[in-house]
Amino acid sequence: MHNLSPLPQYLIKRYHGWKATSYTENRAWFRRLATEGQRPRAMVISCCDSRVHVTSIFGADSGEFFIHRNIANLVPAYAPDGLQHGTSAAVEYAVAALKVAHLIVVGHTNCGGVAGCHAMCSGAAPELEEKTSFVGRWMDILRPGYERVKDLPEADQVPALEREAVLVSLENLMTFPFVRAAVEAGETSLHGIVHDITEGTLVQAEDGGKRWVTV
Repeated sequence: MHNLSPLPQYLIKRYHGWKATSYTENRAWFRRLATEGQRPRAMVISCCDSRVHVTSIFGADSGEFFIHRNIANLVPAYAPDGLQHGTSAAVEYAVAALKVAHLIVVGHTNCGGVAGCHAMCSGAAPELEEKTSFVGRWMDILRPGYERVKDLPEADQVPALEREAVLVSLENLMTFPFVRAAVEAGETSLHGIVHDITEGTLVQAEDGGKRWVTV
């Protein structure tokens, strides 16, 4: 590969600052993580959106969360077809190998992926319908959620679909046999929350998603 470039200087400066402060002050903890391996209590599935910073929201330290990020915090249904599935692989590793106690799906307001899904499903984004659109084919996961919100007043549809992105993912998690087994055995619990990036608030799904309650 001949097109690689050095890291931007601002990132290099930030790294040296971290190494001189956070790492140096917690050297024993980082070495323990390296030698003993990770033992996160929770897996967090969140959006790639740079405004969603789950470690800051929960004040998490290194080693606490096993984090997987993708467009619109979606989990596809279980599909053991021999193909490559990044999100499904992360879920499998978290549950089967790390044996996390909690699976937390974190949605957020003003999600571009969800807005794109709404536009696609309502016929306003034909480019996302193309087979060559990676985003469009990924957002197909959320089509069942769109069907549940499409008859709401127009202004309410996208905010409702942001919550559906969490609920659809939770429903799909339960299609994985090892997730269902862990949940039914009381070894793992599922949680769904939506972060309001403007107000800094969290709401969590209760009663199977019938109610959303402020945390």
